[in-house]
Amino acid sequence: LDWWQADRYCEQRFAQLLFEPQDSEQGSFSKLLQSHHIRGSVWLKERDSVLHKTKRRRGHTVPVLIFRDKTDTKYVKVLSDFPALPAVTACAHLQWDTRTQEVATIFSYAVPAFINEFQLRGCVDEEGFVRFALIVHGHHSPYLPVFRADGQWHHFCVTWQQDNGTWAIYADGKRRASASGLCSVGPSAPQAILGQGTFIIGQDQDSLGGTFRAKESFSGNITDLHIWQKVLSTEQIEKVRSCWVLEQDLVFGWSSNALEVESTVQAVTTQLLCPGPVEECRVLEVGSSGFSYASCLQTLPFICHYSKDAYWQLKRAQLESSHSLASCVNSLAVRTVIPDSVFTTGVQDMNLSVALDVLDILATVLRGGEVPVLEPSDLLAVLQLLSQVSHMEIQEGDELEMLEQLGQYFMEIAELILEEQNSGTWSSISQVTRGPMAVVELCDRMVSLLVPLLTPERTKITIQYGNIGLQRVTVKNMWFGYGSLQRSLSSSSTTAVFQDVAASHGGQKYLSTTVGTAVISSALLSDHQEISTSVRYRLQHRVNFCVFSLFLLHVSPDAGGMWSTAGCSVVMSLPDSTACFCNHTTHFAILLQVCEQERTTTEEFTLQTLTFIGCGVSFCALIVTFVLFLVVRVPKSERTTVHKNLIFALAAGEALLMFSELAKTNQVLCFMVTALLHLFFMAAFSWMLVEGLLLWSKVVAVNMSEDRRMKFYYVTGWGLPVLIVGVTLATSFNKYVAANHCWLSVQTNVIWAFVGPVLCILAVNTFVLLRVVMVTVASARRRSKMLTPNSSLENQIGTQIWATAKPILVLLPVLGLTWVCGILVHLSIVWAYVFIVLNSLQGLYIFLVYAIYNSEVRNAIQRMKDKKKA
Repeated sequence: LDWWQADRYCEQRFAQLLFEPQDSEQGSFSKLLQSHHIRGSVWLKERDSVLHKTKRRRGHTVPVLIFRDKTDTKYVKVLSDFPALPAVTACAHLQWDTRTQEVATIFSYAVPAFINEFQLRGCVDEEGFVRFALIVHGHHSPYLPVFRADGQWHHFCVTWQQDNGTWAIYADGKRRASASGLCSVGPSAPQAILGQGTFIIGQDQDSLGGTFRAKESFSGNITDLHIWQKVLSTEQIEKVRSCWVLEQDLVFGWSSNALEVESTVQAVTTQLLCPGPVEECRVLEVGSSGFSYASCLQTLPFICHYSKDAYWQLKRAQLESSHSLASCVNSLAVRTVIPDSVFTTGVQDMNLSVALDVLDILATVLRGGEVPVLEPSDLLAVLQLLSQVSHMEIQEGDELEMLEQLGQYFMEIAELILEEQNSGTWSSISQVTRGPMAVVELCDRMVSLLVPLLTPERTKITIQYGNIGLQRVTVKNMWFGYGSLQRSLSSSSTTAVFQDVAASHGGQKYLSTTVGTAVISSALLSDHQEISTSVRYRLQHRVNFCVFSLFLLHVSPDAGGMWSTAGCSVVMSLPDSTACFCNHTTHFAILLQVCEQERTTTEEFTLQTLTFIGCGVSFCALIVTFVLFLVVRVPKSERTTVHKNLIFALAAGEALLMFSELAKTNQVLCFMVTALLHLFFMAAFSWMLVEGLLLWSKVVAVNMSEDRRMKFYYVTGWGLPVLIVGVTLATSFNKYVAANHCWLSVQTNVIWAFVGPVLCILAVNTFVLLRVVMVTVASARRRSKMLTPNSSLENQIGTQIWATAKPILVLLPVLGLTWVCGILVHLSIVWAYVFIVLNSLQGLYIFLVYAIYNSEVRNAIQRMKDKKKA
């Protein structure tokens, strides 16, 4: 096949045309091909080719001459001996200084016999066009427009031959002006451009090699000047524009070594991206292990290359397929539209009628839900079919209504295969297609098929289905609305982008990344060819994130999409949208960074200080309470036993918490502290649950003996925490501890081994408290009516309020309900302060309520005093 067909053949099998092997691989690779009886030339794909523009664009590094402002000193002399030139072509890339409109001399060639022997001049007209005039033997062509004075790089060529004085001026691959009779002496006395002259860039020579005038000098940039002693054809000029140097009859080739540069002229090296078609493609010469170029239209053998992962993923998709989609489509079409295997499909050249029929049937099947979830083989078959349609060539005479309907079906199918239920299928072929960005590339190709729909009467085309649409005018636009492409994009493809920025900064800490907007594209067209230009756009966010960063998406058929910020910047950022500027056209989206608000150093220090003081006071209060329970011989009961266990667990946990920061530097010690903190705080909450259960049994219902109850309480208070901590360590040993603190890791979800049970306990205790309050209020109301039946309404209300408030104030800390504030900590720093104050003083509160104001403790102390007196 020719190179284009070979490339399509591999692409439609989800492979790539073989890349040029590395130097170390060439010998063994050539032997491998010979062992398979492959001889001669084999097509290759160049590694450094620009995204999907292999046949159109080529990088070219060249020295550029910069002429700043018009002066009588800046010049560059060409160090080359010029023969007599009966015909000549001079080509270069030029960037015109938009600040000047005066006549400027691009180059001048002078000989002793005639100063104005060969010269090119330019100026800018009132309409903003650069006009060129050619001078030969002092004869002047008219100034004719060649390109706009837009400050961009333009390629030009001028040709002249002595026969009939025929001349032409080309700009950007197009002939802009041509005529005959420029210094034509006639066939009886032909006169060539004389040799052995002086060639100056940027100045008009009024004497041989000198006498320059500022008003006629050139201002701008010039590079890649070549001169031939013949007239190049249009095809050859197109090659030169593509940065291919034609060696035959070349008089001067662009090189910094062949130039005498005046000291004030700046010379820099830059890379041009040459726009013209390159018709030679890379080949490997099997046997010689060498590389060369051949006409891309030659038919040569080729090899399709798969990565191992992609190949086995494809094979697995074929082996596990039920061919349900293929059966539905083929039976409806009464022919084979979707083959059984992606490996057996040939390069089919569809016509408009066949393509319309095929997409109509496929859209009908997908729309009808006959295959609710696409299998991997189904999805690959649909992509293969869309690829064939997007490569279709529109012929003259095709009905335009059919073409527009084809676009409708194409967009509908693209939307249907991106639906949420197919996201798992996209993941299963991630090595084959590199994600759903393959759909973006196919839609981009489809847009280019709609050119015939544009007429002077119809200057705009819009096709939309669901969240996907395209628009075609002189500017080509395409969008994938939020929710169509985003839900199918793999999160792993975006995570890698921010690996280097995951460190905290600006009071915020990076957690993850998500595609937060629509994906759009924009391209400017000139003669149906894309040209790059700057673009401003604004995208709305569907979700508010604390931090967002601009990223644009390059769509690559090899990589399936690469995120990059190259050439783009944020113009304006609002909570619900972002305006951006990019110096080129491509596919754009905005990645939103999901962050958590980090506290300042002052806030962290304040919180740590409050925690340490509060925990210290609470720890001392708990120890005093515990000692009182032991020393003063409080009568033994369920309630005091439960209180003592709760106090011990809380005191141990708070003691560890106060000194946990000191253990951060030692990994083993930090791990042990984390496990013990987990155990004792889990035990504290378990005993808070026991407090609630005990309260329920005393106030609401009694249905278990005291001995059995205490066994159950111990199992709940200590057995449950040991079980939870043990299971967590067994299942998450390597991701147990957080990165910066001796506590459970939040990033790996281990924190739920603490938060989950705590939320359950708080829910149970909240229910217990509400039930106790209801019973207490009802009891207080009955007692009030019995004892003071004639009391005033105000007294009754006061009694009921106190009956409600008393159990809440007494039971709230011991049931752990102050920890509910912890759920609100992420909302504001204020809640963090409230949380720390309430919970670090929990021990002090227990000391006051269950020791100082506890009648049993006070009675026990009084008995001790009485004994001493006795």
